[in-house]
Order: sequence, then structure tokens, then C-alpha cells
Amino acid sequence: MRKAERHNALLRLIASETIGNQAELASRLSASGFKVTQASVSRDLDELGVVKVNGHYILPRPAEPTAEFDRVDFDTAGETLIVGRCPSGLASAITVRIDAAKIESIVGTLAGDDTIFIAVKNSIAQNGVLNRLKEMFPYSEGDA
Repeated sequence: MRKAERHNALLRLIASETIGNQAELASRLSASGFKVTQASVSRDLDELGVVKVNGHYILPRPAEPTAEFDRVDFDTAGETLIVGRCPSGLASAITVRIDAAKIESIVGTLAGDDTIFIAVKNSIAQNGVLNRLKEMFPYSEGDA
């Protein structure tokens, strides 16, 4: 499986569970079908900016929005798709934040390296989702 998919799975695990060590992360990722070692998990954590606090891993959360992390340009593609562009390597982390917001009109998200696809229920929902994304990522640009 691709690195971006592995990163996204790793971020989702950390967002949803309390995990205290790399061996546990490697085991959980392996159980999900990813071929990983503790060393590859260590590199992934470093690349994603995941840190250990009080004995467990947490997602990177800047104290204040930073232009690099929060810079996402959104645009529409048809009536039910939104495409987000961001700095290289950040699409998975940004997609995890979008998924965590549980925006009801979003049917699903998909992250690559610097591109995010967001499927919405219908053309009416598309504009509302764009507005919500702009609230989440204040340095964003795009149609609304």
C-alpha cells in the first residue's frame, strides 16, 4: 500500500485510540494490512510531526494556525466533489482534521500527498461544506 494511505491510517489510529508505543502502532497497522516495521513507523511519526505526550501519541496541533499547515486551497470539481491542494506531505493530516469534524454532508474523503478529494452528498451541500472548510482553515482560498 502507498505511503499516504499508511500515513492516513496511522493518523486515524492516533486520533481514535490511546497508543503508547511504536510496537503497538506497528502491530495495529499490520493488522490493517500494512507491511510496516517499528523503524518505518518511527520514520512515519517523525514525518507527520506526531509527538508523545504523557506516555501516548497525539496528533500535531499547532497552538495557533500556521500558514504552512493550514494553507489549503479548495475548489469545486463538478457538483459533488471538492478538491483541496496543500503543501506536500500534509494531505493526510488535513484530511484527518476534516474527518474529525464530522461534517454531515461529506460522504467521504481521500488524501494523496498534496491533494484531497472530498465527496459531498449533492450540489446544494457543496457550498455549505466549502464554507465550513474555510472556517476550519482560515488561510484557505477557493470558490464559495
